[in-house]
Amino acid sequence: MSDLRSHENYYRENQAYADFLAGWDPAFYGKYTEALRPPASGGRVLDVGCGVGQVVGALTREGVEAYGVDVSAPNVERARGFCERCQLYDGTRLPFPDQHFMRVGSLNVLEHVDEPEAFLAELVRVTGIGGKVVVSSPNFRRAIGWRDYHPRMRGLRHKWENWQRLQEKRHQIATEPDRVRFDRTPPIVKQPFEPDDDAIILTNAVEMEFFLRRYGCEIESVSCTDRRVFAPLDWLLNATPLRYYMFSAFVVAQRVR
Repeated sequence: MSDLRSHENYYRENQAYADFLAGWDPAFYGKYTEALRPPASGGRVLDVGCGVGQVVGALTREGVEAYGVDVSAPNVERARGFCERCQLYDGTRLPFPDQHFMRVGSLNVLEHVDEPEAFLAELVRVTGIGGKVVVSSPNFRRAIGWRDYHPRMRGLRHKWENWQRLQEKRHQIATEPDRVRFDRTPPIVKQPFEPDDDAIILTNAVEMEFFLRRYGCEIESVSCTDRRVFAPLDWLLNATPLRYYMFSAFVVAQRVR
């Protein structure tokens, strides 16, 4: 295995990364924020990989007891301007007890972590029984779509390879579930900083759904849209299993055990 730990350290003091996240359009977070919002009865919420704190800040302004963690010190410094409940963590074990939150989520984080399978297990660990886990990442195994911003998505050859690889993954899940692991890819690190090219995990909804089930969740929804879309179009894009082959991977699950 390559030295993925050094790749994670790339974010630790990366001011350019914090600057980039600070410039994101707040509308990008809308669907994710809505999915993290607890029911009227309340409950704590955790945003893992909170960036510079936009989601935690939005929920806090609504009166939600929201927390955030991130591996980037510059990110956390900015995030604490929105909410003092944001803190630095080591990227492995979340600094909270079991079943501590009503909602736990991560947005565009899974593709950057050293051990994605363990990362998902941690999200579930700190979620209470009956609580929700929300995980959104790019679909690096997309076989249908446009605006393909990563080399693994571009061109007919890659799309055909992605289609085939997802069939292989489904077969492995059915026949050898203990051997299922996310595929890795070497990061593409650019100067100045650009997002997603530096991903090291080829995230996709098929495997995200598999691991969340394995760790004790029931899947509530899987969609290929990670932000609010015109309702009829959103329904059309997500009405069939083709959603596993397009755009993003937005998975909402409920912990049941």
